[in-house]
Amino acid sequence: MSPGRPEEVGIPENKPGGAAYSPDPMQCEPTQLMCAAKRGDRDAFDRLVAKVRGQAFHVARGYVGSRDDALELSQEAFMKTYRARDTFREGELFMPWFHRILRNTCYSFLRKNGRLKKRSLNARFGNDTTDDEADWDIEDAGPAPSAGLESDERAQAFWRGFNLLSARDREILSLRHFKELRYQAIADTLEIPIGTVMSRLFHARRRLREALGEFLEEDWDV
Repeated sequence: MSPGRPEEVGIPENKPGGAAYSPDPMQCEPTQLMCAAKRGDRDAFDRLVAKVRGQAFHVARGYVGSRDDALELSQEAFMKTYRARDTFREGELFMPWFHRILRNTCYSFLRKNGRLKKRSLNARFGNDTTDDEADWDIEDAGPAPSAGLESDERAQAFWRGFNLLSARDREILSLRHFKELRYQAIADTLEIPIGTVMSRLFHARRRLREALGEFLEEDWDV
């Protein structure tokens, strides 16, 4: 799902054994490049950034809303990654490790600006979770940018609905549809079972439908 195309929010769940469940080849190359960068290959790190910066931007955008802030924060996360390259353990997957850096960078920004508040899992949509991990509300910083596809009424409606979701719902939707990770890769990234990934996605999609409310059109496959 492209952030500018809200009609693709509700990509149906794949059946067990389908492509979404299989090992993700996209995990291999970034990990190899990070290992090379750890050994001193700066060109490898530049290629790593070029490969994953688009995905990093979309995930950061899912957290903070603002395109400009997302660009800045994803760049900051890459700088932190390079500075911390010696702590990367060979044999570990890069993308889950990097996601934790990106998430912490975005959370620090939101806390600094008073936009991140811990919430009860029973709040707003009811408690339908299967675990007790804390969740957070993210206060909207303002209207979406008006350039390009972002100015489209449908895209603006999507972002208004998306921005009503909690941090955990935004994260799981961003990883699956903005970053296009398979279920196993999401499970590895968030360190949760695949069953929990499926449950969170199901409920996050449902809450997004509810959040879209009056903006939802029949041809939006949500």
